[in-house]
Amino acid sequence: MNATWDIFCTVVDNYGDIGVTWRLARQLAQEHDLAVRLWVDDLSAFVRLCPQAQVQAAAQYQEGVHVLQWSSPWCEVAPGDVVIGAFGCSLPQAYVEALRTRATPALWLNLEYLSAEDWVDGCHGLASPQPNGLRRWFFFPGFTERTGGLLREASLLARRAAFAADASARQQFLQALGVRPAADARLISLFAYENPQLGAWLGAMAEGSQACHVLVPEGRIVAGLRAWLNEPGLAVSDVRQRGNLTVQVLPFVSQDDYDRLLWCCDFNAVRGEDSFVRAQWAGGVLLWHIYVQEENAHWEKLEAFLTRYCQGLTPAASEALRGLWCAWNMNQDMAAAWRALQPHWQTLGQHAECWRAAQAVQPDLATALVQFYRNWI
Repeated sequence: MNATWDIFCTVVDNYGDIGVTWRLARQLAQEHDLAVRLWVDDLSAFVRLCPQAQVQAAAQYQEGVHVLQWSSPWCEVAPGDVVIGAFGCSLPQAYVEALRTRATPALWLNLEYLSAEDWVDGCHGLASPQPNGLRRWFFFPGFTERTGGLLREASLLARRAAFAADASARQQFLQALGVRPAADARLISLFAYENPQLGAWLGAMAEGSQACHVLVPEGRIVAGLRAWLNEPGLAVSDVRQRGNLTVQVLPFVSQDDYDRLLWCCDFNAVRGEDSFVRAQWAGGVLLWHIYVQEENAHWEKLEAFLTRYCQGLTPAASEALRGLWCAWNMNQDMAAAWRALQPHWQTLGQHAECWRAAQAVQPDLATALVQFYRNWI
C-alpha cells in the first residue's frame, strides 16, 4: 500500500499531543512502511521527545518520518492520501481547499482524545459531512473492540518483558540516570500537572513504614516539589531525603527511555494521554492525573475509565484505588487515600498485569487506522 499520510499536530499540552502523534507517525512509517509527514506547529516540544531533531529545521527526516514545521502563512503542498487532524486541530484553509479539489478523494480523519465513555463506541468511525462537500471521519482510540484501540508498537510488550527479566539492564539504565535506590525502596515515577495535594502525598510517604524513592522527570510538578522542600533552587539530578522518602529530579528523557523508566517503577503517576497509555503497558500500579476541562467535564471521563478498569477487582481494592484517583484529581485528602491503598498493593499489581493482557488482545491504533483506510478504499 503506497498511500501517503499527513498528520497534523497542534501542541497544546506541552507533550501530550506531540507525544501521541510522534509515536503514531513512527509506527506507521516503521511497521507499515508508509510515507508519513508529521506537521508540527511547535518543534521545541518535539525536540524534547526526539533529542536528535533540529528545532530550527523547516523539514527533516527522523526515524523514517518526514517532520515539517507547520508554518504560518501556510506553504502550499499536495495533500496526502490519508489526512489526520489530531485532537480537533484545524487544518490550514489552503490545505483543506486542496483536499476539496484533489483529483482523487483523500481519507480525512479526526483522531479524537482517548476516552472510556460508553458513547465512544457508537461514534467511532462515523462520518461528518463538511460545508464544502468533504467528509471527515471520527476515529476514537479506546478500550474496546468497537474503538480504534491504543497505541502499541508490535515489539513493545516483548521488549518490556525482556527488560523486566534482565536485572542488570534495569540497573544500568537507572545508574545512567543517576538513580541508585535502596534495595528495599519502592520505586515511584511522578509525572503530573501542578497539584495542591502533592505535599500531603509526599508527607504520607515520608512518614510511612515503606521506603519510597520518587523519581520526578522535570516538568510542571517540580515547582510543587520545590515548594514542599522549601528549596527554590532544586534542580535536575538533585536528591533529597525526608524520613522514609527519597525524591530525585530527573532530566526530561526521550520517549523510549521514558518507557524504560515506567518499566523500572513499582508505581507510576502519569498525566494526560500519552504517558497514561504507556503506564498501562508497563503493567504496574498507576495513578492518572487527567487533563482538567471546563466545568469539571474531565471527572466524567475519569469515572468512565475507573468503572471499566476496576472490573474484576475486590470491592475493597476498587474503593481504595478510586479513593486515590479522586483525591489526586479532586483535591481531596491524598495522605489518607495513600495509606488506604497500601493493604491492596499486591492485588492492584496483579490486576494491572491482567488489564494489560486484556488490552493487548485488541488491535493497536496504528494497525486499526491502516485497516480503516483499506476498508475505505
